[in-house]
Amino acid sequence: MKVYERMADAFKAEGTTHVFGMMGDGNMYWMNALIDRDVSCIEVRHEGVGMGMADGWARHRQTPGVATATCGPGVTQLATALVVAARAESPVVAFVGERPAKDPDYHQRLNQSRFADGVETAYIHLDTGEFADEGVRRAFYTAKLERRPVMLSCPMDVQQEKWEDDEPYRPSATLKPQRAGAIDRDALEQAAELIAKSRKPVIIVGRGAIWSGADEAVLKLGNRIGGLIGTSLRAKTWLADRTEYHAGVSGLYATRATMQLFHDADVVIGVGASLNRHTTEHGYIFPSAKYIQLDPKPHIVLGNGHGADVYVQSDAKEGLEALDALLEKRGFQQAGYRTGETLERLSNMYEDRAEFEIEPGTIDPRLVVRAVDDLVPGDVGLFIGNGASSAITTMNTYKARPYVHASGFFGCIGQMLPTAMGATIANGNKPAVLVDGDASTIMHLSDFDTVVRCKMPLLIVVLNDEALGSEYQKLRAHDMDPETSAIPSPDLGAIARAYGARGCLARTVEEVRKGVREWVSKPGPMIIDSRISRAVINVPHRRVLYGKDE
Repeated sequence: MKVYERMADAFKAEGTTHVFGMMGDGNMYWMNALIDRDVSCIEVRHEGVGMGMADGWARHRQTPGVATATCGPGVTQLATALVVAARAESPVVAFVGERPAKDPDYHQRLNQSRFADGVETAYIHLDTGEFADEGVRRAFYTAKLERRPVMLSCPMDVQQEKWEDDEPYRPSATLKPQRAGAIDRDALEQAAELIAKSRKPVIIVGRGAIWSGADEAVLKLGNRIGGLIGTSLRAKTWLADRTEYHAGVSGLYATRATMQLFHDADVVIGVGASLNRHTTEHGYIFPSAKYIQLDPKPHIVLGNGHGADVYVQSDAKEGLEALDALLEKRGFQQAGYRTGETLERLSNMYEDRAEFEIEPGTIDPRLVVRAVDDLVPGDVGLFIGNGASSAITTMNTYKARPYVHASGFFGCIGQMLPTAMGATIANGNKPAVLVDGDASTIMHLSDFDTVVRCKMPLLIVVLNDEALGSEYQKLRAHDMDPETSAIPSPDLGAIARAYGARGCLARTVEEVRKGVREWVSKPGPMIIDSRISRAVINVPHRRVLYGKDE
């Protein structure tokens, strides 16, 4: 047995079922060994897309995604996707080739350790073949424990060394006992005391609450304390179909009604949410509130630059259940926000009354997104791209879905298509929808071929303003020439058809609805290129660039 074969055995023992990447001479033997072991190796057209797919897998399943690339130039192609995965706290292991250890002048040489450090990625180097088991084990252990991408760098000649040990591989799970630490009872008592004194409590839930399965615990505590439920962007629409006191996303993407209601909050309970600068708008959304935070991390600094008034290190579900038990023991129950007045203020919170003069042959993007949200069944997941399209999509979709994956971790366009591809595979290749901008979609359009080859039932709705949308609006707001950001776009629906998928160009909302209905009736790879108006300014841009909320 060769070292690369032993490493293939180790990856499979770690639970690897799918690997995303591109084959080269630095990883081809390992990939072939995986295929021989019935691991699915999905070839992509760009190494960065493979890393993005591994990130999407990790975000969706909360188990390590696995990516691969060859040495040198294959590794450098991973840069942006690695930073995104690091910011998303995604457990990802990247098996990468490296120049032969005995050939320092190899033409694809690269200091891959320094590269990994620059893209916020842990680095493990396979110095000798004897280190193969430990290297794989450490890579998966680090990815899971620290929730970050790990680069496992393997010189080509070391991979070809003989493996002599016949001991069975010990997976990384054997290193980490599944023991939960005791919750600080004093902190819980302080949290219960703060809530008992409150009159307008808000519960903000994030990804951590979803991951822990804390839905029932959130709803029960909310009912007891009369709490208004809000979410971070990462938990958008979660529980929206379970309570009428759901205020949607907190932060710049919040509705006007939500911001007004949150302004009166006297206690904010963050559950599995970092309550960062985006969720709290640097604290301005909750100007007079005290903060309680439940999170498994040892501590977090909030978006207002301070720590929570009461910090409880705990799994979301376990902490909420313990907190509710303390309040029940006190006999605490109040109406809080749960009144008819609150319901009236929330009833039309997603209505956007601003009017714009729509250019001929284009569509109001708000109508495009609402049509998608209306026609796509609620059991279909949603991916939201970055850039100007993200605000339009976020503030015009509100149907509860099994998951909503938003971008924005690194503020870059182009990464949500790879993420959606990986998450769709992780979800058993079930139907999903991505709404993204034209520049973002085109950046990795070559890998729509991968979508087609893998028969992904993925609908891509492109909000195509034939421009870099955010820059267009910012230039216009600063009395500069916005047309410098305009980029003519080809017919993306026709490109989809050239790949062997379905696609259409839509210049009316009726054409959008027709395309969506076609996809819903028969999900498969499809692109709807909806030509949208540049006249429409999304709500966050109105607030930031013009100081308006209408």
